[in-house]
Amino acid sequence: MQNKSIFRYSFLLEQLVKRNFNTKYRQSVLGVLWSFLNPLMTMAVQYLVFSALFRQDISHFPVYLLTGIILFSFFNECATLGMDSIVLNGPLITKVAMPKIIYPLSRCISSLISLGISLVPLLGAMLLSGTPLTPALLLMPVAAVMTFCFALGMALILCTLNVFFRDTRFLWSVMSLLWTYATPIFYPISIIPEAWQPIFRLNPMFQLIDFMRTIVIGGQWPAWGQWGACLLAAFLPLALGLLIFRRQEDKFVFHL
Repeated sequence: MQNKSIFRYSFLLEQLVKRNFNTKYRQSVLGVLWSFLNPLMTMAVQYLVFSALFRQDISHFPVYLLTGIILFSFFNECATLGMDSIVLNGPLITKVAMPKIIYPLSRCISSLISLGISLVPLLGAMLLSGTPLTPALLLMPVAAVMTFCFALGMALILCTLNVFFRDTRFLWSVMSLLWTYATPIFYPISIIPEAWQPIFRLNPMFQLIDFMRTIVIGGQWPAWGQWGACLLAAFLPLALGLLIFRRQEDKFVFHL
């Protein structure tokens, strides 16, 4: 029933995605070019800071770094923008009857478009650093979709919490910072004490980024264990997010 409702409002979903994407770059001189420049500039800063520490331990370090930055930035953007999507559209939600999931979904789809654009400089970095281009790169959209599913699940959980508990955004800003450093974006997991590594591997973003790095840097089809871990990381939080959102969405109007 929910899926049929979303299909009926597909035109509205499309318009919201366009609005979110255009608003992101409104009054910006470079506009959509920031989707290219942001990951590259972040990579440049982190490369200057961390290359002396980890460059010798990681092959194709710029590509390793950029892959982690792009995927984690996408996840963080989805979760952050999705978290506020219900509260910010409160006046519309209380007046117009439509599937409320459209609002966080449109935010995440807008970020997915930016992710697609960000993958272009990643391919450029691969060419410049001499990273081989292999048929495994055809799996990049699969990695992006799995990350999207995980990010959407988190966005649904956060936006539901944010309706009832407005301090969620402040707690998330701290949590996202901790999550960034707990994810091997600019460092290899090998520097983590061996006893702690299984805990770090429970991090869904570690599994998703490692999956993408296997494709991009390793040029290999990921092992079946990686597939299983990533599918679990993607769809378990999505199922949980949908369950929580649907059980609480009828109460949103009383708290907006």
